[in-house]
Amino acid sequence: MKKLFLLITLLSSFAASAQMVTPERKRYMRPKKDEECALVLNVTKNTDEDSQKDASMTRVAYRPYAELVTALNAMREMNRWADSTYQRRFKNLPLGGELQVTMYRRGAQNADPSALALKATTKDGKEVLAQTLTAGTGRFWNQDQYKSERIIPFVKMETPQPLTLIISDAKLKQDFEYVINVQ
Repeated sequence: MKKLFLLITLLSSFAASAQMVTPERKRYMRPKKDEECALVLNVTKNTDEDSQKDASMTRVAYRPYAELVTALNAMREMNRWADSTYQRRFKNLPLGGELQVTMYRRGAQNADPSALALKATTKDGKEVLAQTLTAGTGRFWNQDQYKSERIIPFVKMETPQPLTLIISDAKLKQDFEYVINVQ
């Protein structure tokens, strides 16, 4: 009888753990402007306070093409580059700008960007960008967090418009949603 009771208890605990779902991130009533990048609006609550609670935070920054050219011109003046160096770097600039994805996670193995999948869509639901990030490891950031960054060339849009970017984390089983005002 004891073995039967133990077996039933064990099976019910396995079933309960298999059904556990990580809680969904809270959402803002209106998208909140990101402090570091004015062109990105946070839809899901993804702040430092949340990071301290569950040791996970993901940030997105968008840099348009015009800003990249301005930064390149400033670097050219500071470093006194030859024209060939400037032309090579100028040709390598992505025409749609670039997207910088930064993830903070507890533990170096959890800061692997290959767990993130990005999907950008227009208001009409047309998919503009779908990408899984390349593998890598994070570097120690603070307390027990590790940081990993990826810079992704963004697609060029004909007209400036807001895009919805959803970052799905396979390890956390959570989605981070952003609105990016593409220029």
